[in-house]
Amino acid sequence: MRVDQLKYDNVHLQAALRNFMNRDYMRRQQEEEREALLSYKFSYDGAADGDTSILIDHSLQQHTSLQNVNRGVDDMLLSGSNVLQNLRDQRSTLKGAHRRLFDIANTLGLSNSTMRFIERRAYQDKFVLLGGMFITLVVMALVVVYLT
Repeated sequence: MRVDQLKYDNVHLQAALRNFMNRDYMRRQQEEEREALLSYKFSYDGAADGDTSILIDHSLQQHTSLQNVNRGVDDMLLSGSNVLQNLRDQRSTLKGAHRRLFDIANTLGLSNSTMRFIERRAYQDKFVLLGGMFITLVVMALVVVYLT
């Protein structure tokens, strides 16, 4: 049991030594890098001791582009919000016009069955319109395919 305890202590001491050596190596490396930076001679023209230009142009361009994209997305969101609000307003206007039309029809004495017939006809006319649009698109597509 004593041997196992000594092995266990040996392993932990070796790990602690490696950890200490690693921290010492990192500290020395940081000191060397700091000294290298502090002893570097900068020149204003970049020709004598090396290039001293700071490469922030790319970062600045990227930042500006991201700001422009952010503004564009904000503008699109605002535009979409305005479109939705306009659609809501149009919906309420159309509902009001629909109600007034029914009121006028009732005033003129049209019966409910006549009004339902008119509504059914308008509903069926939608399908006729969509069918005509589809046939027109198919004909246009065929003309484009066969004439090009």
